[in-house]
Amino acid sequence: MPLTTTKEMLLQAYRDGYAVPAFPAHHLEIVKGVVEAAEETGSPVIMQTTPATVHHMGLAHLASMVRIAAEQAAVPVALHLDHGDSFNTVARCLRAGYTSVMIDGSNLPFEENVALVKRAVELAHAVDVPVEAELGTIGEAEETRSTGRYTDPAAAETFVRTTGVDFLAPSFGTAHGTYQEEVRLDLERLASISQRTGIPLVMHGASGVPREDLHRSIRRGICKVNFSTELKRAFADELRRFLTEHPGESDPRKIFRSAREAVKKVALEKIFWIRAENHQRSAQKGGDRS
Repeated sequence: MPLTTTKEMLLQAYRDGYAVPAFPAHHLEIVKGVVEAAEETGSPVIMQTTPATVHHMGLAHLASMVRIAAEQAAVPVALHLDHGDSFNTVARCLRAGYTSVMIDGSNLPFEENVALVKRAVELAHAVDVPVEAELGTIGEAEETRSTGRYTDPAAAETFVRTTGVDFLAPSFGTAHGTYQEEVRLDLERLASISQRTGIPLVMHGASGVPREDLHRSIRRGICKVNFSTELKRAFADELRRFLTEHPGESDPRKIFRSAREAVKKVALEKIFWIRAENHQRSAQKGGDRS
């Protein structure tokens, strides 16, 4: 089927109390492993790329890789720009056929963030593509976390109303990377943000978040969950294991086969953790973008 936008995916998840998984499209074998997991479980899925991935692989190659995977898939697949670093990056990805974009101005002063996001929303909505934005700072797991960096619910309400953004990634205790201490989520803050904004919310930095905390977050408005670190670690660890056990192997097809299976295993687990299985039909309704 054609690439699907994330708007219907996340609105359906918002209505029905589950979340849609988002995974990194760093490599063809990662994309294939994730899509296989989604097909086996009947889950919609979002493949996403950061500007660094775009720079590494090339925008045309990335977009074509995910588009072909979507066309051959039996479940809805969206192509999302994660942490878009500029208006120009958003524009380039829209021209390349992305069906969802994030513009990240979270490090800017509030008014500058609003202006940047509003401009991106106007551009993306003109071609029926939804926009995600971040308010507050979702840092790295190695950093010392401070509630002063968390999203203020009142500010979130103003931000959403002023920008017209479709999805919001709030800061409420998650972080990118590998957690060095127990995850402590501010679920009361999350619930308030959800109540005041009334739109689907996005969890960044979900690798390492316990299953029950994911469930609690979904009940408080989280509809898209980003998993990256655990997937990449599984891919790399399996490559190392295979090459250690088969030092003379030089056929890339054999080398990457088990790494793809490792990715698939992690993706399957996360799909069930966020209760995304058996939702491919509802996520597809009205969401195709040809």
